[in-house]
Amino acid sequence: MDILENISGNGFVLQADLADIDQVESMVREIKDTAGRVDVLVNNAGICINNSINGMKIEEFDVQRSILRGVWFLTKRILRLFMLRRAAGRIINISSVVGHTGNADQIPYTMEKAALDAMTKSLAKELAGRNILVNSVAPGFIHTDMTSVLPDEVQQDIVEKIPLGRIGRPEEVAEVVAFLAVRGSYINGSVIHVNGGMYGG
Repeated sequence: MDILENISGNGFVLQADLADIDQVESMVREIKDTAGRVDVLVNNAGICINNSINGMKIEEFDVQRSILRGVWFLTKRILRLFMLRRAAGRIINISSVVGHTGNADQIPYTMEKAALDAMTKSLAKELAGRNILVNSVAPGFIHTDMTSVLPDEVQQDIVEKIPLGRIGRPEEVAEVVAFLAVRGSYINGSVIHVNGGMYGG
């Protein structure tokens, strides 16, 4: 796959629908069989269905709820691999600035992202003493497939609310994730905001 063409070393790609618990279970088994170990888990999943509270159907809400359930289940299964080795581990949840500021017509999405930060804080306390660190990275508006479909006037309105005056780049988020994955040995239960100054936390 393309993702492996630009990295050095060995790698493999697996695919699973987080909303399907059986697929998640199968993926974790394959990770164990192929790699034998996990050192870092980055939960970077989400789906945004835009609609008002009165316009959104229960089925649309449930799609987003199932993603959160899948993240919880995947974390549960990966934790088992950490604990079998009695080794250090890092869990990094990718939440969002809108989980803290709110956003009109995105109630389920903002709930999902706020819940990830709550999970981070609770799991960090639960795993205290096991040398497994749990943190969140909460990006602001970043150039992604999700934001690229926004009309130009909407993007301009967003930029005007960002003190740095621009939308962020994916690598600026990735740098923070990489730091937490490799270093950051005294950072635990934290939400690190990467949003150009639009929200301070």
